[in-house]
Amino acid sequence: MSLWDRFRRGLTRTRDALTSVVGAALGKRALDPATVEALEHALLAADVGPATTERLIAEARKALDRDASLDLRAALERGAASLVGANRATFAPRAPGEAGYEKPWVALLVGVNGVGKTTFAGKLAASYSRAGQRTLLVAADTFRAAATEQLDVWAGRAGVEIVRPGAHGADPAAVVHDGLSAARARGTDIVLIDTAGRLHTKHNLMNELQKVARVCARVVPGAPHHVLLVLDGTQGLNGLAQARAFTGAVPVTSLAVTKLDGTSRGGVVLAIAGELGLPVSLVGLGEGIDDWQAFDAEAYAKGLFE
Repeated sequence: MSLWDRFRRGLTRTRDALTSVVGAALGKRALDPATVEALEHALLAADVGPATTERLIAEARKALDRDASLDLRAALERGAASLVGANRATFAPRAPGEAGYEKPWVALLVGVNGVGKTTFAGKLAASYSRAGQRTLLVAADTFRAAATEQLDVWAGRAGVEIVRPGAHGADPAAVVHDGLSAARARGTDIVLIDTAGRLHTKHNLMNELQKVARVCARVVPGAPHHVLLVLDGTQGLNGLAQARAFTGAVPVTSLAVTKLDGTSRGGVVLAIAGELGLPVSLVGLGEGIDDWQAFDAEAYAKGLFE
């Protein structure tokens, strides 16, 4: 199945919600007031957000004015692809020997509870392990014993090493220090750090996340090399609020959007790209070990409107 097909399947409910409201208007070659009103309603219902909805409609209007061969569907696709593709980031470890790079490559996975951080860490670890890269998982979610157990299962499934906390409630920064020290001693290529799911409104937990990032930098120069913010695609515009809070606490490199496998609220990707300029690097499209993909802006835009 092609990437477009997987996006299309994952965005079915969002696309159906949009087309059920706008309908035949997508075939028009000009925007009249009634179509604009219907389109605004449809995009807001898909959690695109008011600011990005206005921007997307404006971009579609410009495209229609410039190219008489376009219909509204094609103009919206172009606008959506431009919005989410304006800033791009690849979640890809650096190659050993690259100038200025010292092993290991360190990625910090952050986000609130329940978005799928631990699962994503396990899936990524499995992929890198299959590619022959020595990978280490660090269980820095020390507040939930179940999180460590879940990551342990994923480590076994992926065939990678794991560093766990010595006791429930251990200092996450200390666990990260131990994990990165072990990685350097063992010549590990990649370290994926699974952090505690923290409410974006809890400032003390955000401060702790900042401490974890500082420890990374002390142990491995330049680390964390990538901060991946994991968002649940079913949470709609609440994901935008989470993204604002996390980017204020740590230097988020890119987003991974999970559960993009049938939600009617997949427009939040547009909202985050439009309002915060954050690139999306990865998407989760199911529960299986390989049910994730690198993000593709054009495939996403087609999945929304075709």
